[in-house]
Amino acid sequence: MNIIEAIGGRELFTQGDVACAYGALLGGCTFFAGYPITPATEVAEAMSRLLPKIRGVTVQMEDEIASISAVIGASWAGRRAMTATSGPGFSLMMEGIGYACMTETPCVIVNVQRSGPSTGQPTEPAQGDMMQARWGSHGDNELIVLAPNSVQECVDLTRLAFELADRFRNPVFVMTDGEVGHMREKIVLPAAEEIDIRPRPAPSTPPGEFVPFKAVKGKVPEMASFGTGYHTYVTGLTHKESGLPTTDNAEEHTGLIRRICEKITDATDELTRVEMDQDDGATVGIVSYGISSRSAAGAVRLLRAEGMKVSHLRLVTVYPFPERVIRDFAAPLSRVLVPELNLGQICHTVREALDGAAAVEKVSKIGGEIITPDEIVEAVLSSGEPVKV
Repeated sequence: MNIIEAIGGRELFTQGDVACAYGALLGGCTFFAGYPITPATEVAEAMSRLLPKIRGVTVQMEDEIASISAVIGASWAGRRAMTATSGPGFSLMMEGIGYACMTETPCVIVNVQRSGPSTGQPTEPAQGDMMQARWGSHGDNELIVLAPNSVQECVDLTRLAFELADRFRNPVFVMTDGEVGHMREKIVLPAAEEIDIRPRPAPSTPPGEFVPFKAVKGKVPEMASFGTGYHTYVTGLTHKESGLPTTDNAEEHTGLIRRICEKITDATDELTRVEMDQDDGATVGIVSYGISSRSAAGAVRLLRAEGMKVSHLRLVTVYPFPERVIRDFAAPLSRVLVPELNLGQICHTVREALDGAAAVEKVSKIGGEIITPDEIVEAVLSSGEPVKV
């Protein structure tokens, strides 16, 4: 019996970090490299128990720089590969993540966010890495960023991350946090017959005709793993379609960077995953993500129980940012509140997308405690604007 047959269809009571490990296995991950860091260490511990059962490999590296480098190498060797970290380690990985974007290396990074900056509050939850997830690496690139709000979604979105990483040849982030990572809830794993892990397809052209960074269909090139007979030159320098460096040609640089960005942005509608709960006649709305979205949903229930109208949009995909969905959601609204465990990171992106169409307000909380539904209710009512039916 293989591991998929062993875990398929099981119902478990487990924590979010461990659920990420199960999601990785269900997504075809066979290589994990990481460094212990609170509150993400349980991901590595679970992978060290589970991967050997499928002849996979878990390596504890000397630091996070080495971890992301090992993951990139494993991906080029044909493995679906992942690492997990928290704030300080995420910062250390940024150069490697930029390299993965430039070399179009599929990989998955789970970030169990904690309060910062620096060492901060290692055991406390936060959402302070959201802006870094999008803008942390230098240069122009695009990332796919998913934000689970439950232990079940740690399974489902980590599994999905591997599919998206291979499909778009790009790093994918699963941005959880210390609260979701350490909470325990029931999860249901898909039945074995529902699990279809497809190996990375070989290029459609023979080795002698293969051009490693030429997009054959759309804007995503086919990928030839090392050791399969294809010659591929891989460099973080600006490169030609052949992979060979070309660092002083503006036209070639522009063409390369626009393509690796547009392969993601062109698919924004396809990649967008949201939960929208609109209330006809509402003039106030809440945009949330991750652990804060659970409190936001609770606040909506409390307000509606008092006869007040309020709409709620939860971002499951945070990046590429679903600007069109945000604008459609806010069209009937005069106020949009954004609750976050930071001092207003995604709030900036919402405000930019709406461009004055509605007033965008921060509902920020830091210090290691999650936002409560009552605190969001208070923020909704604070302006004195009538929201009652």
